[in-house]
Amino acid sequence: MATLSHGEIWRAIDALAERFDMTPSAMARMAGLDPTSFNRSKRGSAETGHARWPSTESLSKLLEATGVNFSEFAALTERSPVRAPGRRGAPLIDLAQAGKDGFFDEAGMPVGAGWDEAPAPDLGEGLFALEVTGDDLAPVYRDGDRLLVSPTLEPRKGDRVVTRTHGGEVLVRELGRVTARSIELLALDRVSGERLLSRDEVAWIARIVWVSQ
Repeated sequence: MATLSHGEIWRAIDALAERFDMTPSAMARMAGLDPTSFNRSKRGSAETGHARWPSTESLSKLLEATGVNFSEFAALTERSPVRAPGRRGAPLIDLAQAGKDGFFDEAGMPVGAGWDEAPAPDLGEGLFALEVTGDDLAPVYRDGDRLLVSPTLEPRKGDRVVTRTHGGEVLVRELGRVTARSIELLALDRVSGERLLSRDEVAWIARIVWVSQ
């Protein structure tokens, strides 16, 4: 697993503040921390030039307060969440609609009409949102949660992903072992069992980079 640099950690914290329309101080208070915990003055020593890192306890409290898991937090280090000029959000449809024809091209990029729009950080080209309906994904994802999905960031083992088969089945799973011939998808609750799909069955697979709860 790649380590996160000092700059990447702080960039992801700033991205969280941007996502929740908060200052770093307000977000620290929400997490039950000292209001100055994430201030820029805490990120390095002006006298010695040494970098200062947030403590693991502070990060743990922050992720718990915001409902963001570490994988989603780490994804924010890869791109700045600042919105591009004129960008208002991401295309949005119900997860149940994602298996229907006309919403995606062959690469899993959103196309066509019928999309709504959801507020979203700018985490890459082609970003789209899927709204969970029902309790099939509970307790990990619940009715009304919005999954922000990137078809351009390469999924890695352990990432949560959305997979669409050529038959129109849409699966929200954790990516397991990937070989030249097959893709293993693990149940989020670790109870429902795994799915092993041949590569020929898979239309596209895209990484979940954010969850709005």
